[in-house]
Amino acid sequence: MTDQITVETAIAGLRAAADPARAAEAASYHKTARDYLGIPVPVLTEMATAWRQGIDIDQRVALASGLWDSNIHEARIAAAKLMVQARIRPDEGVWALIASWVPQFDGWAIADHVADAGGRRLIADPSRLDEVEAWTTSPHMWSRRAALVFTLPWARMSNPKAADLEIRERVLGWAGRYVTESDWFMQKAVGWWIRDFSKHDAARAEAFLAGPGQGLKSFAKKVARTWLPRD
Repeated sequence: MTDQITVETAIAGLRAAADPARAAEAASYHKTARDYLGIPVPVLTEMATAWRQGIDIDQRVALASGLWDSNIHEARIAAAKLMVQARIRPDEGVWALIASWVPQFDGWAIADHVADAGGRRLIADPSRLDEVEAWTTSPHMWSRRAALVFTLPWARMSNPKAADLEIRERVLGWAGRYVTESDWFMQKAVGWWIRDFSKHDAARAEAFLAGPGQGLKSFAKKVARTWLPRD
C-alpha cells in the first residue's frame, strides 16, 4: 500500500467523519450487529473516489478487503465503492473479492452497493454468470437474492444483443424459481427485476407475470407492475 492511504488511515478518516446521532439511527434501522458511523453514502462515495487515486488495482483490492474485514457498516460500503468502475484491467482479483463477500451478506444495504460493483464485473465478463448461477441454489437467502440484483444491468439494457437476450432468459428462469419463496426480500427482488425489465420489454415482462410470476405475492406483483397496466 502506498503512503497515501492504508486501511488504518482510511478507517481513521471514516471515524473522523462520523455522526453519532445518524449512527444511532442507522444501528436502529439496520438491526445488524456491527459498528455504525452515520456517514451519508454520497460522502462515502467521495472518500472512496479520492482513495482510488494513485493506487493500482492490487492495492485497491487490498484496501477494500481490509475495509470490509473491519465489519464497520460504512467501511463495507466504502469497500464496495472502491470496486465501482466499468473498466478495470485486469479485474480477476476484483471479481474474486466481490464474490467472496456474497456469502457474508446479511442485509440489503451493503449487499446492494456490492451488487453495483459486481454487476459491472459481470458485464465485463459474462462467463462469470456460471458462478452466479450456483448462488441461486444456495441455502443462504442473501446469496440467492444477489443473483438477481447483480444481474440488473441486463434488465436495464436498452439495446441488448443476441447474447444479452439469452442472458435475460437465463435470469428470468432463476426468477421463475424464486416466486415460490415466501421471504419478503426474495419476492421484492423478483418484482424489482421485472419492474426494471418491463421498461425495455413490456411484452416479455407481461408473459413472465402471466406465467411463473402468477405465484408472486401481491406486493411483489405491484412492484413488478410499476410501469405496466395493473391487474
